[in-house]
Amino acid sequence: MRRAVGAEFEKNVFINCPFDDGYVSLLRPLLFVVIFLGFNPKIASERSDSFESRIHKIRGLIHISKFSIHDLSLLQSSKKNEFYRMNMPFELGIDYGCKSFSTGRLGEKRCLIIAKAKYDYVKALSDLSGVDIKSHNAKPADLIRAVRNWFVETVELPSVPGATSIWKQFNNFMAAFYVQREQEGFSAEDLDFMPVPEFIGFIRQWVRDQGEPDSGVQLQT
Repeated sequence: MRRAVGAEFEKNVFINCPFDDGYVSLLRPLLFVVIFLGFNPKIASERSDSFESRIHKIRGLIHISKFSIHDLSLLQSSKKNEFYRMNMPFELGIDYGCKSFSTGRLGEKRCLIIAKAKYDYVKALSDLSGVDIKSHNAKPADLIRAVRNWFVETVELPSVPGATSIWKQFNNFMAAFYVQREQEGFSAEDLDFMPVPEFIGFIRQWVRDQGEPDSGVQLQT
């Protein structure tokens, strides 16, 4: 299992979320806000190796990440006779166990649990009763606010731009992303189904291009 060095571990954020097309409108702003705030999203879809089992990959990503974000918003089945989606709570359990039964830096792990509505999860995961959950109402702007505020409250980031400002920067990025990629020959389908690591790379480049003064990322106006 790959082990992260100290500085890398302190910046890694494990992302536990659905990977279906219906979540893309939330996944992209989620990745953006994590990178915008200076952290490294670690997500199972960041690499694809048919020789590597998914659970082994997830376990490794959890092990090298001090922080984690678990989105349980699609836990509930959406149609008749469809099973509950258990991957997300299962990965949350692995992360919880990693922190609970570890000493040293793994015992210092921190996590954010988010859901569509604040108390939806209680019906299927009652063991989390009393745990602080943030909600995003399936709205990208609300998700950015939830993640941004958690980093301020829990990670104690100083001088963080407001959620409205970060949402504006995400929209600036997406506008530039589509224009620039189309000029490079990407089709609409290429952009809609772009691999996650490639999309992350474009976010990183855009953030670098905005400049990074000591007080945080320089904002476009």
